[in-house]
Order: sequence, then C-alpha cells, then structure tokens
Amino acid sequence: MESWKLKLKGDWNQTKGKIKQAYGDLTDDDLKYEEGKDDELVGRLQKKIGKTKDEVIKWIESL
Repeated sequence: MESWKLKLKGDWNQTKGKIKQAYGDLTDDDLKYEEGKDDELVGRLQKKIGKTKDEVIKWIESL
C-alpha cells in the first residue's frame, strides 16, 4: 500500500490537524476520511488548495 494511504489510515486525526494548521479555511467536511475513499479526499484537497494530485500526495507523505 502506498505510504500516503497508510498515513490516512494510521493516525488520520493527527494528519488532519497538521493539514488544518497549514490551510485553516478547510472544513471538517473537506477533511472527512472514509476507508477506501482516499482518492475522493485527495480530490477535495486538490480543489481547495489548488495543487495537483501528485503535489497533494507528496505533501501528505511529508506531514
């Protein structure tokens, strides 16, 4: 499994907190994670922060 997906499954609350610190305008709905819907979450983040899918994934991996 890809490392960013493991990060989503592992400690999503901690990762979500770091994302909210960086982008305070993101809502809980923007950051809602459901098992197996990783790509939907990345898609929402792409739209909100204006980055490509690869950029969002690399950023999540770096948190």
